[in-house]
Amino acid sequence: MPHVLRDAVALTAEQRQFRELAAEFAAREIRPIARAVDDAQTESPLRLWRRAAAVGLTGFMLPESVGGGGVTDLVTQSLVQEALCHGDIGIGNLITSNGFFADPILELGTPEQRERWLAPLTGDDPPLTALAVTEPDAGSDAASLRTRAVRDGDSYVLNGQKAWISNAPYAKWFVLFATVDPGRGAKGVTAFVVDRDTPGLSVGKPMRKLGQRAIVNAEIFLDDVRVPAADRLGEEGQGFYGLMRTFDASRVLIGASTTGLARAALDVALDYAGRRIQFGVPIIEHQAVAFRLADMAVKVDTSHLLTQRAARLFDAGETVTAEAAAAKLVGSENAMWCTWAAVQTLGGWGYSQEFLVEKWMRDAKLEEIEEGTSDIQRLVIARRLARA
Repeated sequence: MPHVLRDAVALTAEQRQFRELAAEFAAREIRPIARAVDDAQTESPLRLWRRAAAVGLTGFMLPESVGGGGVTDLVTQSLVQEALCHGDIGIGNLITSNGFFADPILELGTPEQRERWLAPLTGDDPPLTALAVTEPDAGSDAASLRTRAVRDGDSYVLNGQKAWISNAPYAKWFVLFATVDPGRGAKGVTAFVVDRDTPGLSVGKPMRKLGQRAIVNAEIFLDDVRVPAADRLGEEGQGFYGLMRTFDASRVLIGASTTGLARAALDVALDYAGRRIQFGVPIIEHQAVAFRLADMAVKVDTSHLLTQRAARLFDAGETVTAEAAAAKLVGSENAMWCTWAAVQTLGGWGYSQEFLVEKWMRDAKLEEIEEGTSDIQRLVIARRLARA
């Protein structure tokens, strides 16, 4: 019997329908290929991507004004994200990854820019896209990035290097962050949309990773890449603001992703503990196992509730930097613990590749690192406490 999350508040019929669509797709299409995608190491499941696009799951979060599904509220997006990642977190994150690219354009872009770059993402065969922030020497400290953008007439010339860019080998467009003045710190960070075929832009070899291999990462190299000023998002120096607002939303969605992963681990552990006989009884009847499962259930529910709180505040127009950090922090660390607990409950079988729980434990680790490590999330929350 799977663990069923009870909603804290009543959902609309539309929200239930979107969640059911995502859950059915996850069970039918995602979970069956999760092991094969992991084994492939550096290949995204592009055929599955197109099947997800055909049912509206790759563009449901985009506004109706550009042809998207119009599900712009973060509560519904979180419900869908959680359901997809119950199938597999790497594949689930891949399916919704164009939303990450879209957020800075929606936050900073003009109506013409939104139409130009977002409308093509809403069809049955949309391109993959990417957000390029991280650099070899700039990870959690995004304000310290070194990629330069120098104004030259009606263009900017970009030079630098990006690292760990998700979807880089496949992306048609990048929202790329550079500084127009390194001495201004965050106030110099500016966002551009760059086509992958722009002369001077090259993509490195796919990186081999511990987990979440459905999304392929690579470096990007920029050697005198000329970008029209018309492809700048917002004004010079507005990029950091757009990025932080994007992070508020994406950290909530990470909370949802990790909740889905943790719940998947709990479901497998519950099923196994009910069938595995040791000392004459199912191991779920042994207190040590039962208490571990109880802790897993509490952690899953905690992650879900923190995520939904942050999503509802975001939708209400509130500043949710600390709440989003809490959702990401708790969700990622609970997922890491729950996947460990699933491996522990399955024992030797959990350590083998007969079950997906060992893969899920590898997948979970990324979420304690990306988009601000757990240390950074604690720092964000601590600063909020200090100001209060």
